[in-house]
Amino acid sequence: MTIQHPAASFINRGNKQILIDGRWIDAIDGQTFETFNPSTGEVIGRIAQSTAADVDAAVAAARKAFEGEWSRVKPYDRQLILLRLADLIDRNFDELVMLDTLEMGAPVVRAPWIKRRALSLLHYYAGMATQLGGETIENSAPGDVFAYTLREPVGVVGAIIPWNSPLTSTVWKIAPAIATGCTVVFKPAEEASLTSLRIAELAMEAGLPAGVLNMVTGKGDVGAAMSEHPGIDKIAFTGSTETGQRIIRASARNVKRLSLELGGKSPDIVLADADLDAAVPGAAMAVFSNTGQICSAGSRLFVQRSIYDEFVEQVAAFAETLKVGNGIDPSVQIGPLVSRKQLDRVTGYMTTGRNEGAGLVTGGSQLTEGDLGAGYFVSPTVFKDVSDTMTIAREEIFGPVVSAIPFDDLDEVVRRANDTPFGLGSGVWTRDVSKAHRLARAVRAGSVWVNCYQVMEPNVPFGGYKMSGYGRESGRQHLEEYLNTKAVWVNMA
Repeated sequence: MTIQHPAASFINRGNKQILIDGRWIDAIDGQTFETFNPSTGEVIGRIAQSTAADVDAAVAAARKAFEGEWSRVKPYDRQLILLRLADLIDRNFDELVMLDTLEMGAPVVRAPWIKRRALSLLHYYAGMATQLGGETIENSAPGDVFAYTLREPVGVVGAIIPWNSPLTSTVWKIAPAIATGCTVVFKPAEEASLTSLRIAELAMEAGLPAGVLNMVTGKGDVGAAMSEHPGIDKIAFTGSTETGQRIIRASARNVKRLSLELGGKSPDIVLADADLDAAVPGAAMAVFSNTGQICSAGSRLFVQRSIYDEFVEQVAAFAETLKVGNGIDPSVQIGPLVSRKQLDRVTGYMTTGRNEGAGLVTGGSQLTEGDLGAGYFVSPTVFKDVSDTMTIAREEIFGPVVSAIPFDDLDEVVRRANDTPFGLGSGVWTRDVSKAHRLARAVRAGSVWVNCYQVMEPNVPFGGYKMSGYGRESGRQHLEEYLNTKAVWVNMA
């Protein structure tokens, strides 16, 4: 299929290869898999299907680079590489954002946010590359003993990302590794690999030495091979809790360092005194943005009972104004789900919600009219009268489905908001600053957004409590995940 748009040149080049030791090559066994456009169901390309043997080769290349040329590259030069990569992503952004749209459906209307996010991450980590260092430590050891610490890169990092935001997720994984002097074996999601592959090309153009970034594509067995590999020192993973648990078990082979950003079922709490003009669209898009395919989506909407009916109706009315369609259309606000599998999962939860007694206010079905019938579209959905024990209130749906739950007072909503195995994000909508701070302290989640939702900046840490994972991304805490601390003792006598 010949495609005409900013990403046409890259897609029409033919089958996509893997990157090992600075060379683009076929997978060792020559196998490939198809990638699809979720808006149309059409095949848009074929990608190399890696195996454990390809992972072995990628790890060997990363190890050689880590112990060789890359170990001699100074912080300032790592900084320059990241800045050049930022310039190249800026210059090629229309192509990259179109790859996101074509392969996982993200509407191009999100492009300004995605661009700011990607470039700000690269600029931040570039700046931090020259800010890393140890400390001198006063000690009470006998004699004249001097103690200090060195901060050293962990080594070879296995980075594994999901499909829901390929451009920014790729940057978020490789930039801190480059800044700290690590090397990377990177696996994009099988449903959305093209953007990551194109960024790898740009990274090589930016001057990244061979072997520092290696990219293997494929399905879950590739990630499993990385998780078990004795030559990988750390896994940085974003994805489901179930996969995260498998990585934890696999990592025991060589006691890998892990940072895991896993699933969520985040509470978004609306108090009766909230500014409804802000809270209605804010709470709605906390779930509907990116078609609900966000780990920290505020999918459990707790609304104080005195405004519950009014608020839920307004959220439903807002949902009905959102245009669903092919993300290439700049007027579209909600794109498709990423795959047929995800479509079946989300519509299955919609059916379960109705069967368990939740009241469907709007949406609740696949959209099949006209051109939408060929893709994986669902309507933005609002359920009311949801109880805490219903499946749609307990399990991560990863689709545009709001479960609206009434509550009476703060103590009650704190208890119910925290009654979940997850703890990634949360929201609070109120004009009362004391209530805002009280809830921010009481809710057990890695992020609390007050009178906003999903705001993110490179210098502010993000991560989860409980089964939403451990470790942090962004901020100084993120760089710590890629560094070892070495203590040095010197007897000065």
